[in-house]
Amino acid sequence: MKQKFSVLTSTCVPLPIENVDTDQIIPARFLKATDREGFGDNLFRDWRYDKEGNPIPGFPLNDPRYEGAKILVAGKNFGSGSSREHAAWAIAGYGFRAVVSSFFADIHKNNELNNFVLPVVVSEDFLAEIFKTIEQNPKAELRIDLPEQTVTNLATGRSENFDISPYKKHCLLNGLDDIDFLMTKKADIEAYEKGR
Repeated sequence: MKQKFSVLTSTCVPLPIENVDTDQIIPARFLKATDREGFGDNLFRDWRYDKEGNPIPGFPLNDPRYEGAKILVAGKNFGSGSSREHAAWAIAGYGFRAVVSSFFADIHKNNELNNFVLPVVVSEDFLAEIFKTIEQNPKAELRIDLPEQTVTNLATGRSENFDISPYKKHCLLNGLDDIDFLMTKKADIEAYEKGR
């Protein structure tokens, strides 16, 4: 799960829907589980499958053109609603390494970062361009460069910078969760305690 993130070049799954909330990302009936296994199978469950469990044709995750994509491109205000971390578990469990949108709900954005998924905020204009590019060519790629904090549409060459906290950037680049990070500071903490 703790994969380092540096530069990601990948095709994308487009989800041009605004205000996607965490209940749509992972329905409440799946929240009983306490470990992260299997959540990717139920990502967007009610949009992805009918009541009999058959894949719904036309939903992007069921479209073979987008198979293997590591980037989800979503409409504005992604991850609103309840603060359930399970939504980020489902996104990571499916295999996405990054989500691109013009706006994320704050708690969901942090949950993604805590699960080694990079939320990338772009301008609404750039987001519209990315959706158009994918519509024209489902195999079009984005390059997300975490060290440089840039996202580039390789089809057009257009690039934008994105923000990330220096701490979360360090953790993603080094594959560290909060506990791992604390453990790297163990000697400093012990030295501080001895000096008190």
